[in-house]
Amino acid sequence: MKPFLLATGNSHKLKEFQALLPENVWIGMPPEEIRFPPETGETYFQNAFLKATACLPAPGHWIIADDSGLEVDALEGRPGLLSARYAGMGASGLMNCQALAREMKEIPPERRTARFRCVLAVLDGDRGTLVAAAQGIVEGRLTRGILGEGGFGYDPLFIPDGYQVTFGILPEAVKNRVSHRARAVSGLLAILGLPGEARR
Repeated sequence: MKPFLLATGNSHKLKEFQALLPENVWIGMPPEEIRFPPETGETYFQNAFLKATACLPAPGHWIIADDSGLEVDALEGRPGLLSARYAGMGASGLMNCQALAREMKEIPPERRTARFRCVLAVLDGDRGTLVAAAQGIVEGRLTRGILGEGGFGYDPLFIPDGYQVTFGILPEAVKNRVSHRARAVSGLLAILGLPGEARR
């Protein structure tokens, strides 16, 4: 079974993927000198594909890349593709959360519905061809303020359906069962026919 290279420089994302993949699947980050292109795609898939191609060639590996975003119904789907830089280029997760919380300040509870969406793309590191793609979505709602210090990105603002607290508070094991990324990885494993159970 080929090992995975995760097309990211984000160690938090690597840790999450390590928890989501089976024990018998190795995943690591590409060399530090890899420079990822601007996320100029018009879809999550296009952005994921751009990230993956930046790691080519990667002999003997599969390259996995994701693009994800938070889609708020009251904001007509924003921040969406701009989720990682909603407060500006180089903005931290906290800065993005604060910017979104300010914009949503006057939105009543019944209109605070939102969803996280994740799209994965896997390329063959030898040939550069697309091997598989998958999508995962989790529906939920936004809090009025930042709740919790767990997770990353918009996790402290998002309460998934069926729960009363944010991803920033929920145990990591719970998040790794119900998150958008968990659902996308589950779909990807089915497509690739990879055996084994996720660590979770």
